[in-house]
Amino acid sequence: MNPLVIDSFAFCRLGEHREGVIAVADLPRLEEDTADGSGELHWVLQGGTDQLGHARLDLQVKGKVQLMCQRCLTAFAFEIDSTSSLILAKAEVEIEGIDAILEDEGVDVILGSAVMDVLELIEDEALLALPLAPKHDVCPDPEDLERLKATAKPSPFAALKNLKSM
Repeated sequence: MNPLVIDSFAFCRLGEHREGVIAVADLPRLEEDTADGSGELHWVLQGGTDQLGHARLDLQVKGKVQLMCQRCLTAFAFEIDSTSSLILAKAEVEIEGIDAILEDEGVDVILGSAVMDVLELIEDEALLALPLAPKHDVCPDPEDLERLKATAKPSPFAALKNLKSM
C-alpha cells in the first residue's frame, strides 16, 4: 500500500505517526500558486482521538515557497508554518452535528475514509496557509530591480528574433 494513503480511522485509533518531506513540484495545485514551483515542505501527521472520542488527525506543514509579490511583481520567499486539527466524521450528515458540539473553533471536521490521501491533506493545508494577495513587507527598491535587469544575461532567443525581422 502507498505510504501516503491511509485508513484514516485505523490511523487515529492506533495513534499512528507519519512524517516526511515533499517537493512543492509534486503538489500540482500548490505549484500553480507559486512563482516557480521550487521548495519543499516538511510534514508531520499524528493520529489520535479528541476528548469526546472522535477520530482526530493533527497535521503540521512547514517549508518555504516562492510567491509572486502583487505590488512589484517579483518573487519572494514565503514561510509556511501551519498546524491544524481535523476531526473525522464517518458520514457527511455527521459533519455539522460534530462541528456544533465542538468547543474549539480552530478544529475542522472532515469526512474520514478508509482510503485517505495524505498528500491531498498536506497540499490543502499549504494552500490555506498562503496569503490571498501575497506581497513583500517592503518591496525592493525599483532602482535595485533595474540594476538586476541590466546585469541579466540576454536571452538566446533575442538573436533569433532579430534574424526573423530581417
